[in-house]
Amino acid sequence: MGMGRVGTKDSKISTKKNSQLVLRLDKDERDEFVQLCKELDTSAAREIRRFIRGFMKEHAEG
Repeated sequence: MGMGRVGTKDSKISTKKNSQLVLRLDKDERDEFVQLCKELDTSAAREIRRFIRGFMKEHAEG
């Protein structure tokens, strides 16, 4: 009844991603990174987001 899609992802509204960051890197380096992430049962995107958050926290003023 007008409530939109129903599913587990809708319960995480506060973490909804709505922007992208495009970057270029060496194909071999990218492939090795993605494979390592798979071996560690994580994703490249998750690890890059974790890096960005840590970097911002490390360099936050205040």
